[in-house]
Amino acid sequence: MGFGQVFRIERMRVDPALTQALRSRWDTEASAFAFSWGHMIPSLEDVSRITGLRVYGRAVSGYTYPCYHDLAERLLDLPVERRSSLVPRVALQESLGLFEVGKNAGETEDEYLERLARVSRRELASEPGPQADLDLRRFLVLFLGRLLFAMRGDAVHCRFLPLLADLGEVGGYAWGAAFLAHQFDGLSASERQTSTSGFYPFLQVWAYLHLPALGRGELTRPGLVPIARRWDSRRDSHHLADQLEHLHEALDSYPYLDVVWQPYLGEGDEGQPWLVQARPYFGRSVWLHALNLVLPLNLFLTQRSLGLRQSVVEFPVRDRFRRPGRSFRGLHDTTDWRERAREQVENWERKGKGVRSDATTDDAYLQAYALKYGGKVYKSARHQVDVTGEIASLRALLQSAVQDREAAQRQVTELRSELERVRGAGAGGASSSRGAGGSPSLMEARLTGAVLRAEEARRHLEERERDLEVTHEHAMTLQSERDQQRARAEAAEARVAEMTQELATLRVQRPPGDQEEVTRLRAELLAQQTLARSLQQIVTDIGRSRSRSRSGVSVSRATGASVGQYLAGSSSRRRNEEEERRRLDEGSAQEGRGGGEMPPPPDRREGSEESGGGQ
Repeated sequence: MGFGQVFRIERMRVDPALTQALRSRWDTEASAFAFSWGHMIPSLEDVSRITGLRVYGRAVSGYTYPCYHDLAERLLDLPVERRSSLVPRVALQESLGLFEVGKNAGETEDEYLERLARVSRRELASEPGPQADLDLRRFLVLFLGRLLFAMRGDAVHCRFLPLLADLGEVGGYAWGAAFLAHQFDGLSASERQTSTSGFYPFLQVWAYLHLPALGRGELTRPGLVPIARRWDSRRDSHHLADQLEHLHEALDSYPYLDVVWQPYLGEGDEGQPWLVQARPYFGRSVWLHALNLVLPLNLFLTQRSLGLRQSVVEFPVRDRFRRPGRSFRGLHDTTDWRERAREQVENWERKGKGVRSDATTDDAYLQAYALKYGGKVYKSARHQVDVTGEIASLRALLQSAVQDREAAQRQVTELRSELERVRGAGAGGASSSRGAGGSPSLMEARLTGAVLRAEEARRHLEERERDLEVTHEHAMTLQSERDQQRARAEAAEARVAEMTQELATLRVQRPPGDQEEVTRLRAELLAQQTLARSLQQIVTDIGRSRSRSRSGVSVSRATGASVGQYLAGSSSRRRNEEEERRRLDEGSAQEGRGGGEMPPPPDRREGSEESGGGQ
């Protein structure tokens, strides 16, 4: 049936901090991880190599029912409640001889599992026949419902039971593809959940292979297949909250060049016969099926995992195929998913669509990616305020420039090595070279030219990297200034609101001797309003200077203009205060002679259009 390799995988410690940190980076719309260096997606090749599950064959699609009572009685001889897809856990465990078989004191985990196997074998049929088929279906329901496709909680679902009616056909389904769809669905769950349902070793080993700098895994058994057998989770005695905080910071600052896009380049196929039939499904965007789960594998978002440069693509906005709900308890009608998702099933049967790219650089993709995700992928405190995505875009371009410069450096080194080899060969056989028409000299001249061109390209990339670093630092400085001034402006506006309320209260309730207090508050209110407008203008000017800095305008000139404007606003504020005091003194004298009511306080004016911008 293709499940044998999963049972060869040794026990692995669960790493809830790692799975939670990864889930926080999952973009449900794209069905992909959104990291600072771009999209990454677990693929069918990952499933095949890590778990050994079959990713080829028929789509795991068929009928779902509102009630599995009659089907469970016929195929499992177990009770299932009406209008339910859940098998009672106790009855299922008893049928397999696993109920009330607890762990004894002083018993190791291996001894306990060995004893469980012995007890279970006594309960299971040892000869082929109807009873053996019944026992096998019960075991498969437990295996599928509590291991590969586990749901949160203690329930054991039997929604795959219709596919187990003919045991001879079970091995013909692409259970590995259904498993990947279930993983995507679990990653899309609410972040309030503290665990990820399903077979957790897969996601952990995927992170060990692609993000090794996180240091969460230990390679304890190298060379074993499937690859999950080689790894175990590294012990971490810190509190879960501390682990999560550390992992978030590590993902935010993860070195771009330490991302492993193709971890299987040095892997052979020895001992993995399932790879032969699985290989035609690798590197293709395709729809994945697990009954009512119909989800896309958007490998066109991760062309770098196929050894290509990432081209600009249209980012998925929403699922084009909506399913009724997350739980099978909400499926109240009998549904044929082969008919309802006919287009997606046909897509699977055609093996989806190959991924190709003509791009020579990732720059355009990274710019579009940064503008789409902005601060979402840069979760550290330095990047939370980058609402427009300008700093994110600069950082993405800088990472791309670093990668290109490293590649150019490697090319220069290789060309120099080849040039030295040719020169050494030419010096050892100079006479024969002259007799042969000087071909080594010609090769040496060509290699020398290639080295010069490569060094010139490397110098150009180094200059580009330095320019991007300077621009990035300027943008960060301006962003910091803008945040500080916005905070001051908000504080001033809060003070204006407070004083306006005080003035309104005094107007209604003031005793005759509070005129001086009213005059003082009105003067201070006017001063605070002037200060708030000045600060908002500075925020606006800094924002504009950031935009000009991307076009090459001097940052110092923009900042100087902002400071000058602030100083000019301060002097005009003092003049306005003096004029207001004189006007209020005249008004007080008139009121003392029986003048009219005190005029209402000035309306609170909001700042410029960018007041609170970016909130």
